[in-house]
Amino acid sequence: MSGPLLAGLGLGVSFGETAALEDVSLSLSAGEVVAVMGTSGSGKSTLLHCLAGVLVPDRGEVSFAGERIDNQSDRRRSDLRLRSFGFVPQFGDLVPELTLLENVALPLRLLQVGRREATGRAAALLDELEVGSAASRRAGAASGGQVQRVAVARALVHCPSVVFADEPTGALDSATGELVLEALVATARDRGSAVLLVTHEAVVASHADREVVVRDGRLDLLAFPTVG
Repeated sequence: MSGPLLAGLGLGVSFGETAALEDVSLSLSAGEVVAVMGTSGSGKSTLLHCLAGVLVPDRGEVSFAGERIDNQSDRRRSDLRLRSFGFVPQFGDLVPELTLLENVALPLRLLQVGRREATGRAAALLDELEVGSAASRRAGAASGGQVQRVAVARALVHCPSVVFADEPTGALDSATGELVLEALVATARDRGSAVLLVTHEAVVASHADREVVVRDGRLDLLAFPTVG
């Protein structure tokens, strides 16, 4: 397609009298990794939620694949997130009673993919992310590094167009966080997914093609592309 895959234009969000976003515009192209940097409370997670259709902005508009989505119903936006978006939250947020394999297969099962195909695709991706040996382990008994790798697998198993990662390494030590981040970016690129990476760490943002900085609800005009 021509033009950006995902775009927010003039986004504004307020919580009571507090402005979380003010006239923010950001777009992603297919296959691009964009890092959104900022301190806690800067508005970067609010921006992610608007672009992902979780939060409807008070002002501005969001489009995906050339179609406006912020004015669609909750049900249509929920279906869009299930089919076209993947999410990697900071703490993994796996279902503790399910195995790691079952957690990864869950999006496919929700999309009515047969159990055998869903588990096969999930197992292959767990192997690719080097956690296949722990596939039968309950999520509640897995290590932090395993949980985040499984969260990456779950986000990618249905081949989404966009992956949203909100502080995906924030709960990990630096070595494990680097491994998880490399797996996320490499696997997403292999599948042609765009990645929106929210972080407050420069070392995390260095994996992106481009960085933007959110300060006090606005995009910093000094934001610049990453080098190397």
